[in-house]
Amino acid sequence: MKALFLRKSAIALAAIALVGIFAPLFASAPPQEIVGAPFARPIWWKSGKLPAAKSFDVKIDGIEFEWEDEPPAIFSLYGRVTADASSEVRVIWRTPRKEYLLERLSGSELYWINSDGRDMIFKQALGLPLVSRSVDHLFPSRGKYSLSVEGAKGAELRLLLPGERQGLLGTDQRGRDVFTLFLYGIRTSLIIGTAATLVASLLGVSLGLAAGYAGGLCDALIMRAVDVLLSIPTLPILMALAAVWGKGLWQLVLILSMFSWMGTARSVRSLVLTLRESAWVESLRALGASRGYILRRHLLPETAPILLANVALGVPGAILSEAGLAFLGLSDPRLISWGRMLHEAHSFGAFTQGAWWLLLPPGLGIVAVCLIFLDMGKFLEEKIDPRLG
Repeated sequence: MKALFLRKSAIALAAIALVGIFAPLFASAPPQEIVGAPFARPIWWKSGKLPAAKSFDVKIDGIEFEWEDEPPAIFSLYGRVTADASSEVRVIWRTPRKEYLLERLSGSELYWINSDGRDMIFKQALGLPLVSRSVDHLFPSRGKYSLSVEGAKGAELRLLLPGERQGLLGTDQRGRDVFTLFLYGIRTSLIIGTAATLVASLLGVSLGLAAGYAGGLCDALIMRAVDVLLSIPTLPILMALAAVWGKGLWQLVLILSMFSWMGTARSVRSLVLTLRESAWVESLRALGASRGYILRRHLLPETAPILLANVALGVPGAILSEAGLAFLGLSDPRLISWGRMLHEAHSFGAFTQGAWWLLLPPGLGIVAVCLIFLDMGKFLEEKIDPRLG
């Protein structure tokens, strides 16, 4: 067991689990929050002059800055302005080529501003073509740009300019941070994989012990149930049960565990069949040991190596099953997992957009975790049967 914990795959799994547990606690924003433009590339991407996200606080004296990149992805201005009810407030955007009147306000002492360059009303008010990107007109070239607020007593505005580069792993189709989603996906995938496998292993050990030791009708009924469940195509049943029972986290765990215990039951039954007629078990019976005592104190510990190997090999299957169900859209949309990330990337055109940063992180995460558990399972199998080494 000490050799297992010192194995590189076990150390890597512990590191991934710690990241999945604690990293979301230190995330700068919740995973559902929109932090940038849709399909923004990672911040370290250096293709051309794609701008990173920028933001400015705009007070009563306005702002002025130099712009040296391509136009941002979105132009967004929001906040509040205070003024005398008798005065007219003008919010003006000045480019090296043209001046745009963004807002003309009068008749009140407090104004709330929420302007988005993608809004058709915004384009129409500025006289921009409705089918074009407003940022191409608001940022026509490099040079000095300014935003001023005239006729106001006070201003608390924020100018957001989400660029084509945002975050460590970019953004998804909604503008959410992919790195934050990836971190939350670690926790979901590990919880579903380990919980479903543990429940299935517990069920498989219990039924395997009962079938192997009791024999007779009990053994026949359990093994026929195993044969029936193994003959049923799993994916359609999982899809039907997910649609009937719901798509929450623990519903998925229950559904996956129901169709994952058969292999453990067969392995445990085979071991118990070889042990129940052994001399030391016969001696225990002769001494008056109860069936429950023999199963609990002697036969169950004998199944521990097989159980550990089956758990290590079963977690990848549960993770892949959850990823498959999520990819097909059969998981809770509020549940962030690697499979759900792949489903949304596929549904919203990440392939056609060339947004590899939406596909590679969850895909590689699934592959890495599965390979880690497979390595641990192979190691445990070799310890159980040295002939496999």
